[in-house]
Amino acid sequence: MVDFSLKGKIALVTGASRGIGEAIAHTFCANGAHCILVSRKQEDLEAVVAKIKENGGSAEAMACNMGYHDQIAALMKAIEDKHGRLDILVNNAAANPYFGEMINAEEWAWDKTLGVNLKAPFFLTQAAAKMMKAQGGGSIVNVSSINGIRPAPFQGIYSITKAGLTCMTQAFAKELAPYNIRVNALLPGLTETKFSSAITASEEITKMVLAQIPLGRMAQPEEMAGAVLYLASSASSFTTGACIVCDGGMIA
Repeated sequence: MVDFSLKGKIALVTGASRGIGEAIAHTFCANGAHCILVSRKQEDLEAVVAKIKENGGSAEAMACNMGYHDQIAALMKAIEDKHGRLDILVNNAAANPYFGEMINAEEWAWDKTLGVNLKAPFFLTQAAAKMMKAQGGGSIVNVSSINGIRPAPFQGIYSITKAGLTCMTQAFAKELAPYNIRVNALLPGLTETKFSSAITASEEITKMVLAQIPLGRMAQPEEMAGAVLYLASSASSFTTGACIVCDGGMIA
């Protein structure tokens, strides 16, 4: 029997206060996981935790800024001290502070985007893998982007970091497979979130992008959560190093 249950699993989801991360957290908790929700603002996370508990789920909030390595280290230590294990890690938090031509980008934009989108997932994966290795296995899912395959206009730096995240997924998948730790990635297309507002705020840009999507619309965050549930659960027990594209057919 194919089993999508996460009953008894401890899952960490970054960028969980809204958008795709929040949808993943709700889906995980509905399937039995205890979720540790991470984002910059504690109050935003607490609101999501309250919704999850209203629906009978189990979750807690831990604020952490993915741009600071010391906060990441403290987060992972707190999880290990409190729970003694981590079964699932979802690296979903991302930044795209610069929307424009790369030739005009300043160093701060590169540093912030690289730090949140690539450096943070690397060290979160490193810490999680050590816990998972000790307990006999686990699942790590990186939320990358189709921009990592086909760079989008005015999102060059973001696209570069997402290409790196996809490569990092495959590199860790090979290295961690002997320890029964699976590492996979979700590559979303245009999804209706606050994060994508730089695109959706412009009617002209939105029309241009939608014209390239065979399904003719942008996705909702909940439409990304099913693929992540598959990758996190034992339903994908022989899947590692995979990059699942959910883009409405855009790059088909």
